[in-house]
Amino acid sequence: MSWSDLDRELACWRDAGHVADFWWRDDDAATLSTPLARLLELAEQSGVPLALAVVPLEAAPELFNGLRASVLMHGTDHRNRARPGEKKTEFAAHEADEEAIERLSVARKTLLEHAGAQFLPVLAPPWNRFKRALTARLPDAGLHGLSGYGPRESAEAAPGVCQVNSHVDIIDWRGTRGFVGEEAALRAVVEHLAARRGGESDSAEPTGWLTHHAVHEAAAWQFLERLFERTRKHGARWRDPAELFLSRAS
Repeated sequence: MSWSDLDRELACWRDAGHVADFWWRDDDAATLSTPLARLLELAEQSGVPLALAVVPLEAAPELFNGLRASVLMHGTDHRNRARPGEKKTEFAAHEADEEAIERLSVARKTLLEHAGAQFLPVLAPPWNRFKRALTARLPDAGLHGLSGYGPRESAEAAPGVCQVNSHVDIIDWRGTRGFVGEEAALRAVVEHLAARRGGESDSAEPTGWLTHHAVHEAAAWQFLERLFERTRKHGARWRDPAELFLSRAS
């Protein structure tokens, strides 16, 4: 898969009278590190709105000084609570629901205090795993949005909980734990766009890009720069996270 394939898919959207749209989420923010500073600079220079998923109970107050990005809630403390042999998750099956909701409520208040107007009451759970039984309870913790990974089944994960997922992770977590590579990233985005256009996936859900600034190599940064420039050149639209979530999360 190549950039030309992405260009052709975007052209198919235009020919059908539609605009292909994307959104951008970056996970694991806690401190104003050098990679995070570079990420924020890239967002500023490219003009692409960024949703920064912040770990509330690990977040340094200086992270929010002059921050020009939407802030999502990346779990509470990003601690793996799974039992041995289970997949990593902060919200393990054996944890009492009330305990999890209380943790979420405390973390939300903490993040709101730090981030102020930049905060969107949206949970982006670590490892993109969340206990299904808790979804309908998110409003009890003051959260009205959920962002996971993969095509959503519905625009609402539960009554009063809007859902907008990510679909293209540029990190190869099962292999090198570095940049997945141009070909793999482009294949994933073209396939999701084509599925949306063909009605095999929710056409109203913008294709979400998922990044992890702390582990980006030079190739990952270069890819993002080219992606933002090329998609804009070919008429794609990068959506503001507040536009996606706030209308239902207010």
